Amino acid sequence: MPAAPTGSGGGPARGAPPRPSRARPTGQGPFPVAGQARARPDGPADLRLMVPALAAWAAAAGALRADGSVVAVACGAAVVTAGVLVAVARRRPAARVGAAVAVAAVLLCAAAGAAAAALRAADTHRGPLPELARRYGEATVELTVGTDPRPVRPHVRGAARTMPAVVFEAEATRVVTPHGTVATRTPVLLIAPRSWLGLLPSTRLRVDGRLAPPAREGDRVGAVLRVGGHRPPRVVAPPSTLQVTAARLRSGLREATDGLAPDARALLPGLVVGDTSRVPPDLEDAFRATDLTHLLAVSGSNLTILLVVLIGPPHLATRAERRGVAARLGVPLRLTAVLGGALVLGFVIVCRPEPSVLRAAACGLITLLAIGTGRRRSLLPALAAAVLLLVLYDPWLARSYGFLLSVLATGALLTLAPRWGDALRRRGVPARIAEVLAAAAAAQAVCAPVIAVLAARVSLVAVPCNLLAEPAVAPATVLGFAALAVAPLAPPVAEGLAQVAGWPASWIATVARTGAELPGAELGWPGGWPGGLALAAATAVAALAARRLIRRPWACAGCALLLLVAIVRPAPLTRVVTGWPPPDWRLVACDVGQGDALVLAAGSGTALVVDAGPEPRAVDHCLRALGVEKVPLLLLSHYHADHVDGLPGVLRGRAVGVIQATPLAEPPGQAAFVRREAARAGVPVVAAVPGERRRLGDLSWEVLWPPPRGTSFVAEEGPNDASVTLLVRTAGLTVLLLGDLEPPAQQALAETHPELPPVDVLKVAHHGSAYQDPRLIRGLRPRLALISAGAGNPYGHPAPRTVAALRSQGAVVLRTDTDGPVAVTGAATAVAGGKARSAARR
Repeated sequence: MPAAPTGSGGGPARGAPPRPSRARPTGQGPFPVAGQARARPDGPADLRLMVPALAAWAAAAGALRADGSVVAVACGAAVVTAGVLVAVARRRPAARVGAAVAVAAVLLCAAAGAAAAALRAADTHRGPLPELARRYGEATVELTVGTDPRPVRPHVRGAARTMPAVVFEAEATRVVTPHGTVATRTPVLLIAPRSWLGLLPSTRLRVDGRLAPPAREGDRVGAVLRVGGHRPPRVVAPPSTLQVTAARLRSGLREATDGLAPDARALLPGLVVGDTSRVPPDLEDAFRATDLTHLLAVSGSNLTILLVVLIGPPHLATRAERRGVAARLGVPLRLTAVLGGALVLGFVIVCRPEPSVLRAAACGLITLLAIGTGRRRSLLPALAAAVLLLVLYDPWLARSYGFLLSVLATGALLTLAPRWGDALRRRGVPARIAEVLAAAAAAQAVCAPVIAVLAARVSLVAVPCNLLAEPAVAPATVLGFAALAVAPLAPPVAEGLAQVAGWPASWIATVARTGAELPGAELGWPGGWPGGLALAAATAVAALAARRLIRRPWACAGCALLLLVAIVRPAPLTRVVTGWPPPDWRLVACDVGQGDALVLAAGSGTALVVDAGPEPRAVDHCLRALGVEKVPLLLLSHYHADHVDGLPGVLRGRAVGVIQATPLAEPPGQAAFVRREAARAGVPVVAAVPGERRRLGDLSWEVLWPPPRGTSFVAEEGPNDASVTLLVRTAGLTVLLLGDLEPPAQQALAETHPELPPVDVLKVAHHGSAYQDPRLIRGLRPRLALISAGAGNPYGHPAPRTVAALRSQGAVVLRTDTDGPVAVTGAATAVAGGKARSAARR
């Protein structure tokens, strides 16, 4: 946050300003620019403005979901109480006046925050749109685009993935109803076709769509408007000149980065202006796993870097030894402040008013005002003033997790980081290392509980990854902004600057990918506020314990070694501690959610993989835990998304020989996705041939289904009934993998293969759905039945009657939704949840 780091006693603090960070509500760990958290006040922190700011914040957060009449009464009571306190205090000794005025200020700020929030929340209930949304009606709406459309990452739902779409916020101004046109002012969320991605804020549109209520009660929008089909937007009025200019600058940066390596090309626009449209899902996952997501999009730290380039360290800005470009060019101090203000406003327009950008901009303007008027301010009051002003300007920030993470990180840099850095220096840690380590640890300590609330996880690699990535942030940011500025005037120069900026950007991406690939990069943690509070308590205990441990070098080294082991998770040690995977595993049903991914051992580090599940990270994590580095054959039973969308996770960092799939290339979009990913990895795709038999070591298999085209069987269920079905023999076990066959195909399979023997292990078809052929189950008489299903899936998988039918045949039923990943050993013993389950014939 750009602010003048002076102590409450007026003396200058040491070092440069701390780096703010931007965080998104999905949960990220913002961290400071290396070496910028050194400002330490000479006296006690000035908290006088912090209490009123927190009061306004809390009151606004509560008022957004409270009844308007209750808020009005509470605000009136607060104002009256404040007035009484001031009136009474004026009759008391001067020593007591200050306390009364302070309490009155807190009450007035709380009343102001609550009133602003109530007025803003009223917009979500006013006009015809909220009522139409409750009835899921259709309407024609005129609206003004408020935010940049952002692509929604498609999610797998059942067998298919959601259609590509963009979402953006807007303000509805007119609604066409059967009774005429009604003027309104209702915030709405639009879900539109991907072709609407290029719309700019301030554009006025006329939209036909279906309305729905917001996902959560008390959301900042009054309705959700979904636009179907692929119709282009109907533009009523073009965007403002300011927005068009900003869009040209952003477009110039994208064009300048076109020739960079893929990761740098995707990341650099996000680092500079928050344009993440090119970031692939696997890179986004890597940044999330390492808590580097605040770098994936523009953050308040970018503004800090630019202001430092212009004015130098703010605590030197009013001195003769001031630094920065302005000082070198001889620009007067007040003109420097004006130029800095213009830079801040331009930054917000080009990079968009995200929560941490607004917070950094407000702090920067306060700092520049102090520089221009010769008044010196400390960092903490500037942060408090920024919080107060922003909550009053946009009360919805009071309920924004991104804003909360940004303020927490900045507060940690101003309070905890200097003290922790001093403690490390007193123990002999070099000053520079102590500063960056303390800054990263402080930000992670206060932000991790909030991230746990949102994501139910803790990143164990966040601090080291941020420390490694941080030195590359400033050069990438400065060079990226230079490329953005010169792109309209000299595109070749912009391309050269982008080429140089691509080097540090590639380094950041490499750090994220490497950290995310470590087996222990993330640790599961209870989600929600109970989990967040538990992590906060654990963090506080760890911080207190660290004060004692830091005096004992050997204890510190031991803790560091334990953390390293937890992150790297050497396979032999992990197997001893967790029992997973069992040493003689032959088959593993991975826990990949609502989908299938099975692994058949074929030698040391080698396996045959059947299906890839719906999520790349889940299947990649399973294969890493099993130590699989080579996949001679990846078989995709059919092209439904819950079996193929995790394909990039199988291909990631492994030698894959060939991909074999069902001959029925449906759905065509997902079949094309498989071919595209395979071509990118240089892996051939071939069709499975019925009757085909293969062997890999002591693992052998035969393709039983689907039958050749032209046979009498007609697929009733499309891709499901075209699932490749394998009969596998390994280590004396007979395993039947049914894919997602439905009862008609199951019956036809039994009729065309009457020689099918009883099996040791059956992978139950279609996640254990209710649609099974009971005669096939009776004929197979499986000893062990594996069901791959996602916890809490909305389809009721597995069906109770299917589980009961299997158990009635004497099968031990194990399911990934309740048992986690399941491993089958050569002795027909299944290991699930750390417990062995014998599958001996009853």
